Amino acid sequence: MNQNPSSTSKFSDPTRSESPSSAHIRVGLTITLVGLFVFTVGAKPGWLGWDRSPVVGFVQIAVFLVGLGMICIGGYTGLLALWKGAQRSIAADIGLRLVSTGYVVSVFAGMADVFGMGSQLFPAVPYFGPLQAAGVLIGETVIAIGFLLLIPYRPHPEPAQK
Repeated sequence: MNQNPSSTSKFSDPTRSESPSSAHIRVGLTITLVGLFVFTVGAKPGWLGWDRSPVVGFVQIAVFLVGLGMICIGGYTGLLALWKGAQRSIAADIGLRLVSTGYVVSVFAGMADVFGMGSQLFPAVPYFGPLQAAGVLIGETVIAIGFLLLIPYRPHPEPAQK
């Protein structure tokens, strides 16, 4: 089946490089800020007066992991827009993979009890313990390193000598 070049989507051609607009940056920041709010609601619902349990349970863990996922997607969208259509460096590609890997580590550590790998196995209520918190922090650190690698560093032009 032959496709007309005008009918193909810009998302289907990975070699096409268009200059992203400031709208991409705004969308990325908006998603990141909404994700930060969702993450805060899950991690510290007491800050908003919504805490109904003395322990961190399944719903609370799931909510802050969804918020963390939104932060990852929004951060990636916003930082990708800063490249302005230029080809990404290898470091930026590694950064994307680190963001994804950090999120997977955080989800697995946060949901360890649900997956049957934690200290509270299935009929017990999932409990977010210190080992799970350490695993989520390690995942968040990997995400932060990935975001740092996604920043487009450009050398400053040297001043003209007279």
